[in-house]
Amino acid sequence: MKEFANEEFKEKMRITFDYNYAMKEYLGSDNTVSSADIDDYTEECAQVIRDIKKEREEGKLPFMDLPYASEEVLEIKQLAKKVRYMCDDFVVLGIGGSALGMTALMQALKGPFHNAQNDDDRDAPRLYVADNIDPDFFKGILDNIDSYRTIFNVISKSGSTAETMSQFMIAQQFLKDNLGAGYKDSMIATTDAKSGILRDIVNQEELSSLIVPDGVGGRFSVLSAVGLFPAAVVGIDIDALLAGARFMDEMCQNEDVRKNPAALSALIYYLYYQKGRNINVMMPYSSALKDVADWYGQIWAESLGKRHDLEGDVVNAGQTPVKALGVTDQHSQLQLYVEGPDDKVITFIKVGEFDNEVRIPEAYSGISGIDYLGGTTLTRLINSELHATEITLMKNSKPNCTINVPAVNAFTLGQLLYMLEVQTSVMGKLMDINTYDQPGVEQGKLYTYGMMGREGFEDKNEEIESEKKRVDKFKV
Repeated sequence: MKEFANEEFKEKMRITFDYNYAMKEYLGSDNTVSSADIDDYTEECAQVIRDIKKEREEGKLPFMDLPYASEEVLEIKQLAKKVRYMCDDFVVLGIGGSALGMTALMQALKGPFHNAQNDDDRDAPRLYVADNIDPDFFKGILDNIDSYRTIFNVISKSGSTAETMSQFMIAQQFLKDNLGAGYKDSMIATTDAKSGILRDIVNQEELSSLIVPDGVGGRFSVLSAVGLFPAAVVGIDIDALLAGARFMDEMCQNEDVRKNPAALSALIYYLYYQKGRNINVMMPYSSALKDVADWYGQIWAESLGKRHDLEGDVVNAGQTPVKALGVTDQHSQLQLYVEGPDDKVITFIKVGEFDNEVRIPEAYSGISGIDYLGGTTLTRLINSELHATEITLMKNSKPNCTINVPAVNAFTLGQLLYMLEVQTSVMGKLMDINTYDQPGVEQGKLYTYGMMGREGFEDKNEEIESEKKRVDKFKV
């Protein structure tokens, strides 16, 4: 029996949300949130949770059901098992939601040194996530892989993503030049089940493929084939990951906001947003979880940054996400957080037990400035610095919360990602905006199509050329 099916294990590995230092009872300042403020929103939050449940039952929130897609997971695992023995390098071609989730999984569960390990020590292929079209970056990947022992996974639901499809065409030619017609065995697509440019290419060229589920936007796709397939290829336990998400889903069903970590955290951010705190800082005290903050930045910004509310009124809504890393950014950003404007809410992520325990030698017992460090551990030091930062902010009336992760593993990471997805949904409801569209991104895409000569977008290129002439006079 898998350990994540054991109730004792699940309770031991349950992540918790500590919001003591976000409360007026601790902070003292008038411009903070009190327990009474939360009580005032108890029924509204319960209704939001009921509304989300109803939309889910109606099939409008398919990302919430991804942890239960057992047939798809079986297909993913079977293909991943086949692929991992065919290659030394696995390259993901994707951008935004097609890359950030996988990068977070890899950093957390395989670590930053996986690719650097010797072949004999590494238990899975190296993973490269080509999340940018910087030519030096992408050429660097191609220069460091063996075409005969590399599998590419191109991820695009529509197949019209300019960045990803340009990479796909380059990678395809790279494989053809070296493998000829056999290149098809080295290319796997993750795309729409029935339609789109990439699906047409898959059908025409008979490529292996996996499905991006209908209605699942890129930023909510980490628990679909988009994130799960690369994760399985590099040896991440996706069963445990999904079990953690299901465990969190149970908690997110609770209509009592004080017992629902996703809803409670969203409510606290919303109440502070109403008080003018329009910056949301996520600061993991764990290098393993640093890319979770990156992933979170997209889901928070793209979901909540909206010009119009659901009634069509102009509201220019949004809370800006900022990523930081403890303890690194205590030495670069904390000064601003402690003494700067009252426009932030800070969320820490604390790890209870790290995979490794590193003791500090008792090397300088006679030097009072450092002898106190000898004989203790880096775990004690990093968590002491976290708690010191929490208290420092609280003493300066700066609201902060902490997500407690007992240990970094697939089960706890599944909980964390699912909680933050549902948190975003609740926040969007409270803000009365459409959480799932991104109209602000589309304008730039259209202009890019025009400048790159895509048929049907000539008018966009004309606009750009006109703008270039108009703004050329202001240069230094």
